[in-house]
Amino acid sequence: MELRTYYPTIVLSDIHLGSEHSRTEEVTNFLKHVDCKHLILNGDIIDGWQLKKTGKRWKQKHTDFFKVLMKMMEKRGTQIIYVRGNHDDFLDNLIPFQISNVSIVKDYLLESHGKRYLVTHGDIFDTVTSNMRWLAMLGDAGYTFLLWVNKIYNRYREKKGKTYYSLSQKVKHKVKSAVSYISKFESELVRLAEAKRLDGIICGHIHQAANVYYGNIHYLNSGDWVESMTALVENEDGEWNVISYSNLENNTEKDIQKEHYYSAVI
Repeated sequence: MELRTYYPTIVLSDIHLGSEHSRTEEVTNFLKHVDCKHLILNGDIIDGWQLKKTGKRWKQKHTDFFKVLMKMMEKRGTQIIYVRGNHDDFLDNLIPFQISNVSIVKDYLLESHGKRYLVTHGDIFDTVTSNMRWLAMLGDAGYTFLLWVNKIYNRYREKKGKTYYSLSQKVKHKVKSAVSYISKFESELVRLAEAKRLDGIICGHIHQAANVYYGNIHYLNSGDWVESMTALVENEDGEWNVISYSNLENNTEKDIQKEHYYSAVI
């Protein structure tokens, strides 16, 4: 019998099913090896923008992802909370929705070990995606191109016997405006948690995993499954960690480094 790692709560975001850069097989494999009471899908799980723009067909690997979710609900009793993001805004007409073990919501209040966390994708605090959707989609096109260049570059490195190198992350790390954007994004979310007298906030959106405190507010970001392949997990003592699929693959279940990876608005 295969042993699975158990976490009371797992948070995933920004899988972007439908985008050619989505690491769909990896996230599906990750879910096959874990158990949890609550699985929170914190936005941009399905990339409606890319599916609509490219006219690509839904692939079997995307269906396989949802089959794993169904097995988790049926065999493990997992409660799935799907928080709407900006790329899956087609869900707006369904919200709020609940059937069996599945809920689709705009945000979610997670209560655990006497602490309260607001779970939100985070795009509502981004003036670009909230008020200037055309500009956000233009930024999305640029980000997609950057990922394409990164893919070609790493094919070349692989042929040379070299390890994977995130060229796109390196480029974004150099962009000062992105650094400023990340800082402002985090500050706005922390202010919201303070105003609501919460213990913390859990988000996604900016593709930058984080597990840090701003004063008494716990700021958590689950990262993405386009580049970093990270997830937020809560253990049975109520402690949170960011784990990296790449580390798990190498049988080293380490926390991802707390180095910030700077992303453009997507």
